[in-house]
Amino acid sequence: MTRFMTRWIMRAGVLAMTATVVSAANDNWPHFRGPTMNAAVADNPNLPHTWSQTENVEWVADIPGIGWSSPVVWGNRVFLTTVTAEGDFERPKPGLYAPNGRPEPPPLEHDWLVYCLDLESGDVLWRRSVKSGRPDFPRHMKNSYASETPTTDGERVYVRFGELGLFTFDMDGNEVWSMLIPDKRTKSDWGSASSPVLHDDMLIVLYDNEEESWLAALDKRTGNEIWRTERDEVSTWATPYVWENDQRTEIVTSGVNRIRSYDLNGTLLWEMNGQMSWASIATPFSSHGLVFVNSGYFRDEHRPAYAIRPGASGDISLRDGATSNEYVAWYQPKAGNYNTSPLVYGDIYYSLLDRGFFEAYDVATGAPIYEHRVYVGASFTSSPWAYNGKIFALSEQGDTYIIRAGREFEVMGVNRLDEMAMASPAIVGDRLLIRTQSKVYSIKK
Repeated sequence: MTRFMTRWIMRAGVLAMTATVVSAANDNWPHFRGPTMNAAVADNPNLPHTWSQTENVEWVADIPGIGWSSPVVWGNRVFLTTVTAEGDFERPKPGLYAPNGRPEPPPLEHDWLVYCLDLESGDVLWRRSVKSGRPDFPRHMKNSYASETPTTDGERVYVRFGELGLFTFDMDGNEVWSMLIPDKRTKSDWGSASSPVLHDDMLIVLYDNEEESWLAALDKRTGNEIWRTERDEVSTWATPYVWENDQRTEIVTSGVNRIRSYDLNGTLLWEMNGQMSWASIATPFSSHGLVFVNSGYFRDEHRPAYAIRPGASGDISLRDGATSNEYVAWYQPKAGNYNTSPLVYGDIYYSLLDRGFFEAYDVATGAPIYEHRVYVGASFTSSPWAYNGKIFALSEQGDTYIIRAGREFEVMGVNRLDEMAMASPAIVGDRLLIRTQSKVYSIKK
């Protein structure tokens, strides 16, 4: 099977869909990758295309410590997390290195912090510490103890600090409830990164590890557990996706052992052996009536991406040699991402690989359109976003490459912030919020 093999034609109904689901009203950015978890927003001529450390910068907020959580926004409040430490410790650096984490955590005093900033000015409205002390669980040195992105419903903000626990505050910074999560061993001591998500009155949390993996729903008002489903799964880092399709609402999870989907009671609906990559990090999302799931550890030969139709039940695994079946619309064996999550914009599925290769596929058929390298030497963890006919790709080096959307590849320019970046941005109104290693930038024309 070649990289660009595709042997089937989609159903006529799916072929008729040409419009991407975008965030039409993005006054709020409530969780990782925005309202649809596909960070393509409606065209807005007031959104910025160029910026630097000084150009089109509305404000800059200094954030101490290290945290790779993305900013989330509701109304005039911006939420994010960080963890500070007193003393010298190993700092993250761009690029691929150190396949294993450090099993012994830094023997330093840490402080786990939640920040709330004013959207208009960047001023700190409140800051809360949820724990101070020495960590007793490891992490990868490129990871952080604040990698999970918060989520908010406009009444409360819900924060997960990895193996530490869940913490909930009202919009003024008053703690509402908290729940400790006993830490479990993760693959290669990488730590955790899956972010919580909200659906109606439920807070959904996924914790895949090497000892006792589970998916759970909590009452968002009290923290009481509604249900918990055990998973025969090893460590993953992907955030679960609540897929509201035309047949039902389901919770789609990526995994190394199996791709699985659950109903809102935690009961398994369908699963498949995707022969997934060694590391499952990219978050599922939907567009054009399909849900997309992939994984792509850079050392693996098989880095699959799947497009799945709604209504599945039972085991929907592909037969040997097949590229589709009743519910798997298409499959590409080497289109999976490592750290980044992919993007659908218009009628194209875009895949940004960690080493800078940028690929485009037809969203309906999976047929390849092109493969190019964005820039030699650039590495990527932040997921791409799109508006106004452009794709934006923020590198770990702090450079945002502007790529023309469509079927011809073109890098139109680059915006430089000159500091390491791994968080995905937030887009609200006319603003773009970018987090670097020590700052949050509000970019605005």
